[in-house]
Amino acid sequence: MRRYIVIGRLKHSFQRGWEGKINTLTLRRQIRLVPNDDRGSSHAPASRITLGWQHIEKAWESETCKQPSRTYLHLPIEDPHCPLDAFLFPDADADCASLIMDCGRKAPSGHPTREDSDG
Repeated sequence: MRRYIVIGRLKHSFQRGWEGKINTLTLRRQIRLVPNDDRGSSHAPASRITLGWQHIEKAWESETCKQPSRTYLHLPIEDPHCPLDAFLFPDADADCASLIMDCGRKAPSGHPTREDSDG
């Protein structure tokens, strides 16, 4: 059985995108997801992940396999101390979102759903 935990809650930013904290045993950081307005193709990242003004990674948009499908952002964060493979799922009202992480594997083969998470 796969296990997912909530490692953050993000809300819509006044400047567009999402902002909030990642909170794990080794990582406590305020992050921001800035929409990528220069998407030249569907394979381009949907957002850029930033710490303050520093761009650290990219986030890609995807959909769950389960029906009804849901759109989410995939956030692979390569931190030397705590590499994360996280997923941002907006709530039903889309004002807040849960940032979840797969505890069992670094690179999950399936797509998690909010129903699979602990929160």
